[in-house]
Amino acid sequence: MSLHRRSLLAAPLLLPGAARAQAPRFPERPIEIMVGFVAGGGTDLDARSYGRALEKRLGGTVVINNRPGAGGELALAATARAKPDGHTLGTTNYPGMITIPIERKAQFTLDDFAPIANLVSDPSAITVRADSPWRHLEELIAAARKDPEKITYASPGVGSDDHLQLVLLEAVTGIKMTHVVFQGDPQLRTALLGGQVDCMGLNLGAVLQNPEKFRILSQAGASRSRFAQDIPTLRELGLPVEMASQRGVVAPAGLPPAILAQLREVTAEIARDPEFVRQVEDRFTEPAFEAGEAWFARLRRERETYLGIWQKTPWAQR
Repeated sequence: MSLHRRSLLAAPLLLPGAARAQAPRFPERPIEIMVGFVAGGGTDLDARSYGRALEKRLGGTVVINNRPGAGGELALAATARAKPDGHTLGTTNYPGMITIPIERKAQFTLDDFAPIANLVSDPSAITVRADSPWRHLEELIAAARKDPEKITYASPGVGSDDHLQLVLLEAVTGIKMTHVVFQGDPQLRTALLGGQVDCMGLNLGAVLQNPEKFRILSQAGASRSRFAQDIPTLRELGLPVEMASQRGVVAPAGLPPAILAQLREVTAEIARDPEFVRQVEDRFTEPAFEAGEAWFARLRRERETYLGIWQKTPWAQR
């Protein structure tokens, strides 16, 4: 480590406003960001962009720790159990952040975290190979209706937005597909291209990175993405389903107020940074900053919606 870098790590963080006046020395060592999915996926790439921007502002080192498994639960649990001193942060994925504790006895709840901010939104999509016989979603649905459970649908985890897209689609159409779980975006794309599965639920941004290899049948945003204006939404196709991955950053609950305020201020700056915005948009995803307390207040409201879905359609059984 250079003398310059070492001196920055040891120096107090200078930030604007009240946080600067009350700031303890921070960071005192590298900051670790827990990511619940494999390297190369959307959540991982967002975390790396955020981590680089955080390094520039804090003057220290940020390390990405990929802990894939259980739909992101392993990384969230590790974040919740970490010492609340600001040196361990965790990435979040909506709706898994609220659905995992609904579907099983999870190792965390929303109360185990101090919310920093949501940063990105990326709608779910349903995709087949470019050479697939299904050119439109209606054709895929018709095939699934003809042969229940024969068609395989891949997603990155039970309770993820891409899986719940299938759950809701099955509920409104009466079809049945066979759900197959992979740990991250690269594995899903490889499985579909290799013919291991028939279709996949994967966020639009992750598919648009290699559009020539895939045929996107639908997207599940509230409206068409500006990055894929030719792809219809499920609502446009007469299917009342909306689903997207929202990705944010949390710290363990109990974080000292001054450090939490610093992280929130810095994260708000990052969300406005043209370079960070460019990186998010280059991945065909939308910047979607939402400040910590307002973000978690919304998540608590939406948890009630998912409890209702669980009571009608318990997705862990599918």
